[in-house]
Amino acid sequence: MMIKQLCCALSIGLLSMGSAIADNHGTTSHGLAMHGDLKYPASFTHFDYVNPDAPKGGDIRMGAQGSFDSLNQFIVKGSSAAGIGAIYDTLMVSSADEAFSEYGLLAETITVPEDRSWVEFTLRSEARWHDGKPVTVEDVIWTFETLLEKGRPFYRFYYGSVESVVKTGERSVKFSFKEGDNRELPLILGQLEVLPKHYWATREFDKTTLEPPLGSGAYRISNLEAGRSITLEHVDNYWGRDIAVNKGQSNFGTIRYDYYRDSSVMLEAFKAGEFDFRVENSSKAWATEYDIPAVKNGRLKKSQFTHQRSTGMQGFVFNTRREMFTDSRVRQALTHAFDFEWSNKNLFYGLYDRPHSYFENSELAATGLPNDAELALLEPYRGRIPDEVFTSEYTPPANDGSGNIRKNLRIASKLLKDAGWVIKDNKRVHSESGQELSFEILLISPMFERIVLPYAQNLKKLGVEVSVRTIDTAQYTRRYQTFDFDMIVSSFGQSLSPGNEQRSFWGSESATMEGGRNVIGISDPVVDELIEKVIAAPDRKGLITAVRTLDRVLQWGHWLVPHWYNKFDNIAYWDKFGFPDVTPMKGVQFGAWWIDASKDAALKNNSSSSAN
Repeated sequence: MMIKQLCCALSIGLLSMGSAIADNHGTTSHGLAMHGDLKYPASFTHFDYVNPDAPKGGDIRMGAQGSFDSLNQFIVKGSSAAGIGAIYDTLMVSSADEAFSEYGLLAETITVPEDRSWVEFTLRSEARWHDGKPVTVEDVIWTFETLLEKGRPFYRFYYGSVESVVKTGERSVKFSFKEGDNRELPLILGQLEVLPKHYWATREFDKTTLEPPLGSGAYRISNLEAGRSITLEHVDNYWGRDIAVNKGQSNFGTIRYDYYRDSSVMLEAFKAGEFDFRVENSSKAWATEYDIPAVKNGRLKKSQFTHQRSTGMQGFVFNTRREMFTDSRVRQALTHAFDFEWSNKNLFYGLYDRPHSYFENSELAATGLPNDAELALLEPYRGRIPDEVFTSEYTPPANDGSGNIRKNLRIASKLLKDAGWVIKDNKRVHSESGQELSFEILLISPMFERIVLPYAQNLKKLGVEVSVRTIDTAQYTRRYQTFDFDMIVSSFGQSLSPGNEQRSFWGSESATMEGGRNVIGISDPVVDELIEKVIAAPDRKGLITAVRTLDRVLQWGHWLVPHWYNKFDNIAYWDKFGFPDVTPMKGVQFGAWWIDASKDAALKNNSSSSAN
């Protein structure tokens, strides 16, 4: 969601500026930091990366691809509409200029004990739903229990370590945790989007709906055309407008999302002025598609904003539930057939780097050989994980960019032969079963075809037959959620403070749960144990060590074919916006932008003149 950023990392800590209150029942504060101290004191009035005096109002239009048939984003069924997260408030809000800290939104104060075995939130008395009724402890408890019972599988992993939730006062609610170290759980609970119990009492939560739900956030749904557009309007009497975490944010009067079936049509619509803001993820489009008069005369802006967030990992993902992909040598061999250097030169205009790590572009990435602290965690698993974890730095196969990858194809052929796959009649078949090594790469966007087809040609040189199929959003979503694919393009975004979400990415339990995020199908007890070490890390130094050990084991598992990453946010926008001078470590915060009335008027005048 662009309007309302939701960070996936968590944090707990004591405030160093004298605003925390400690007693035998825990420490009470206005926020929590995963490790160390909070940046902002209790007296802070706004985040440093916003303009607290940003004007409110104005209309913006956004583009979305595909379609939607539901306004319930919390369940597996249906495709939910863009932007609807903006109608809900969370207990806490993440800052964008700290690795992982959260500050109270619905929650006025947060209390935790030193061992972080529970958390208690005290709600703000002024918090209100859009119908004027107060946000209550009962709403919090009902939301949590309903998401566990009827929500996406993600919630059962994310909140799986919660033992109980109880009301402890008129405005206070306490979550107690199961035994075990899970230091981020208080902040995980802080991310809870609270839903109105009284509204859902007469509705079926586990059904799709196009009835605009009741929320408590800065926006409400004002209009929609099913599958085509949805409009959000700012709530004039929004209860949280002047709270520090909201100051200078949610500035637009209305936000309309228009849907486009095809990515190329959507780009052309943007260049024609049909919507206002675009994050450009295509290097080809960034390099070649903006040579138009509107860019040359400054009406349409192209800007690169640097960021320091982890870029995670993207790649061609193997579905290891398929027998042909169960052998890591096969996965490693197929990785050697992807020529990143040629693709970067000829398809990406040299704009990308190749990721080596699942936590790329951060201090969490495993590089070089394991240090002493990492070895201490890894040593008990010797013999159960690849030997290379201890002896070699992982780097994806590299080429010279000429398109000649014979050396890597020879390596790939030997790996396949060692795994029992031999050439017979110019086809790669298994020496025992006679099964052909062939598979389908499933795509949701035709833009990826230009990248996949050269890869498929390289695989054909190995005797591997690959078909490429692009399908619509609804079909793709269903096949993705049921793991009905051989290979797909997927990404695993990471925060600067990984935690419970790693269970859903790589955990064994998630591998068998429909709708889960372990699309690869990793089911490895060692990975499970290393995930728990990440979750239990006592401090920042320990977290870095634990994440790097997990990273090394994932790297040498050859679970995917690494793609590329960008150290910049490539943003194209029509010149009607104002935005803060400061870009925080987590990159562009569109929720802190605003409509500049003079620029907007000039843009409209220029557009009218051009039309005439």
